[in-house]
Amino acid sequence: MKKPVIGVIGNTHVVENRFTVQMTGERNFRAVAQAAGAMPLMFAACPEITEIEALLGLVDGILLTGARANVHPTHFGTAPDPKHEPYDERRDALALPLIRACVDRGIPLFGICRGFQEMNVAFGGSLHPEIRELPGRMNHRMPRLPTGEIHPDPTVVFAERHDVTLKPEGTFARLLGLPSIRVNSLHGQGILDSGARVIVEGMAEDGTIEAITIADAPGFALGVQWHAEYAAQTNPVNSTLFRAFGEAARAYQRGR
Repeated sequence: MKKPVIGVIGNTHVVENRFTVQMTGERNFRAVAQAAGAMPLMFAACPEITEIEALLGLVDGILLTGARANVHPTHFGTAPDPKHEPYDERRDALALPLIRACVDRGIPLFGICRGFQEMNVAFGGSLHPEIRELPGRMNHRMPRLPTGEIHPDPTVVFAERHDVTLKPEGTFARLLGLPSIRVNSLHGQGILDSGARVIVEGMAEDGTIEAITIADAPGFALGVQWHAEYAAQTNPVNSTLFRAFGEAARAYQRGR
């Protein structure tokens, strides 16, 4: 059997202040190929380029990656604020209906960081631009040097930063066989109110939602706030999640 194909969403970037391109981190491709055992295929997060029906006819799963840009606040009834910036409104326009289509059809869906937040918004949930500003919350943003620059060492940036307590007998607890896990943390925005079909399955010690599934989804539909693509080949938590994603994609491929 051929390897299943996982569609990996792109992100809008401007290179040299003049070239608009679609990009995503190579770690996402390596996680799909080496941990999920599938073929990664990036698609443009542009509704004028990528037709959802055509895309879903080609792939056996969708990976919604993390990104620098946040979901535009108008999608969850909030006034725009500089704290929400930057935005990628073309990705919003494609990702939100794509999520609902995947869930409806049982196409395996795995959301990471921004993708996790998109899954919540797609089902009516809201986000907060700076989780660390809420009472009792920790700073979930990536480590920086005293100068304010992002720390240059990726092992420091992606180091495990806090625990996540898993819902007993939930999907994550069953997959991982653990009551709690330890994860990295590289986000400012996070879930404020969960969507109508969003099941909270993991929470940080400060109350920040970290893992979700979608109620009544006929297929794999998981989202994580941390960057599960990091060290997905060796990290026991991340590798287990990507393997499960790959297995779901192979099952979907067989059922076509």
